Amino acid sequence: MMNLSHGGNIYSQKVDYDFSANINPLGMPESVKRILARKINDFEHYPDPYCSELVREIALYEEVEEDRIVCGNGAADLIYRIVQALRPENALIAVPTFSEYEKALRTAGCLINYHQLREEDEFEVREDIIEKIDGNDMMFLCNPNNPTGKMVAPELMENIIKKCNETGCLLILDECFMDFAEEKAKFSLEHNLKNVLLLKAFTKIYAMAGLRLGYVICPDLKIAEKIRSFGQCWSVSVPAQLAGATAIKEREYVSETVRLIAEERAFLSEKLRGFGFKVYESAANFILFRCSLPLDNLLLEKKRIAVRRCDNFAGIEAGFFRIAVRTQEENEILISAIEEVLEIG
Repeated sequence: MMNLSHGGNIYSQKVDYDFSANINPLGMPESVKRILARKINDFEHYPDPYCSELVREIALYEEVEEDRIVCGNGAADLIYRIVQALRPENALIAVPTFSEYEKALRTAGCLINYHQLREEDEFEVREDIIEKIDGNDMMFLCNPNNPTGKMVAPELMENIIKKCNETGCLLILDECFMDFAEEKAKFSLEHNLKNVLLLKAFTKIYAMAGLRLGYVICPDLKIAEKIRSFGQCWSVSVPAQLAGATAIKEREYVSETVRLIAEERAFLSEKLRGFGFKVYESAANFILFRCSLPLDNLLLEKKRIAVRRCDNFAGIEAGFFRIAVRTQEENEILISAIEEVLEIG
């Protein structure tokens, strides 16, 4: 059986509230629901293999050439396609981070070099990562990072990019959670790409996890063509293409999401600290914290609430948990449940 190491697996256990998957708590935009309902008869046809309308909308939003954009069946699909297309021999990963980077690299027989992010540094990426870049063909960096929620300082990112350019290391920058960040304009490389392959997803910010949709913006046409040639022809379904082309126009929805996440993240962080947990500051729609109890089991068994245990992330030990930031009502339910299982309330 496949070993699933992600949140959101609500199918094999009884869950009333899922805090294990980092999805927008506002749910899918109403405009997306309407277009899917109206166009349901179009689902009888094969998808456009070039995702023409979707790519046009992404290009307008990102202010890049259409032929530098490659769409896929979620960000995870594109991670595997990137690795298979470019076949790196040596790659660098800063851990803990998203596990699919490592899995994809292993399918290509790549030698993986790890840079350990230190707990005493709050799991932040520091300057010492630069000395690890030389000798690698590829580097994966998640910003904000999953599961820590930490952002890479802009000055450090510039230095990382410079080093990658000097050494011929292709930087794959995963910004799938960047749209949740209040300081996106300061930290994102969106509209400012410099020899970087930028990975983004509709899954998280538009609550489209079940539809599966992501895209990469490539540094040049040659790399884009290589990635496009790998994977199946119809990797993006008709409903996913319709949903993406509609969702990317939802600017107010994203602004409201950022406001909600900031308020509720602060609320949850304060309450978790009140329990005596070690809480790590996050810029994303999730929070990493440390607890000595098997909190995931207690919440699932007693309250049917799922949270993400993090000890199956490389570079992190037992006792760490990640929770998604949900609506005020859901977050209050989670805090009350934690109080009860800790026998506080």
